[in-house]
Amino acid sequence: MSHTPASAIHIDTAGLASPAQYLLSPNQDERPPPAEVDMIVIHNISLPPNQYGGQGIMQLFTNQLDPQAHPYYAEIAHLKVSSHFLIRRTGELLQFVSCNQRAWHAGLSQWQGRERCNDFSVGIELEGSDIEAFEDAQYVTLQALIHALRQRYAIQHIVGHSEIAPGRKTDPGPFFDWQRISRSTD
Repeated sequence: MSHTPASAIHIDTAGLASPAQYLLSPNQDERPPPAEVDMIVIHNISLPPNQYGGQGIMQLFTNQLDPQAHPYYAEIAHLKVSSHFLIRRTGELLQFVSCNQRAWHAGLSQWQGRERCNDFSVGIELEGSDIEAFEDAQYVTLQALIHALRQRYAIQHIVGHSEIAPGRKTDPGPFFDWQRISRSTD
């Protein structure tokens, strides 16, 4: 899926997006009641750092990252992390966790006095880094995914990881163009 019109993504009642490639991550659990999904957190990720197109991200989120495959992997292979979605540089959409479940993407976080943002958010990883721009195809898919999430959930906030974990995280980074997505619920 390289070009995704807004009407092309649908989130079903099970919290699964179609069309998306689904790779189950074990790094998830139930959202605590009465958590309602009302926030989207945008991240960036590249594995190895600043390299694109490989299997590292999928391996990390499914606990299959080989610590011998790259020096950086030895530092992070023990992590138990996931995200709901990954948007590749091509615009391809992958899903690792149902939106109805809690993915482990935000870590220590807070937003407007609410802590533990994983409890009430959907995490979207963009394949990228803090040092270069994202691809047009990624914004097209991201816009379509945001539209689909708003159709299913009462999304009130769209934030960067840096906004909920200031000083600890920098993503989606200075090259993410916030003008290309709508943060408002209008």
